[in-house]
Amino acid sequence: MAVSNATLKEAVDVLKKTGVRITPQRHAILEFLINSHTHPTADDIYRALEGNFPNMSVATVYNNLRVFRDAGLIKELSYGDASSRFDFSTSNHYHAICNVCGKIVDFHYPGLDEVEHFAAHVTGYEIDNHRLEVYGICPECKEKQSNK
Repeated sequence: MAVSNATLKEAVDVLKKTGVRITPQRHAILEFLINSHTHPTADDIYRALEGNFPNMSVATVYNNLRVFRDAGLIKELSYGDASSRFDFSTSNHYHAICNVCGKIVDFHYPGLDEVEHFAAHVTGYEIDNHRLEVYGICPECKEKQSNK
């Protein structure tokens, strides 16, 4: 699926407003994230773009991801000792994660805000966000297992 020019322009505008210079590498990383629905790691992004930017390093990718995260454009998802994954969709949503291949899929649940309100009520905490993952086997891995 092609990147939405409006989405890319909005993201670039956010960066410009925070004083971030838009380099070709930065633009390519941002475009890759907008197009990606796989929640890529920094290494995934580097491998996808290194052919177009032979002088780009993994450190460049990490540094740019940090800039995007700090600007509120992406979410960094960490799972214990595994590499962080990056999600362009910063709206509230949950993740379904495959135990076999690690694929992550977004899903929305209508009661999302109710969870935070309930937690605040029960605990007295001022809740500012939450995260929930469900784990299982994706359809592709399930199909592979049933064909064995």
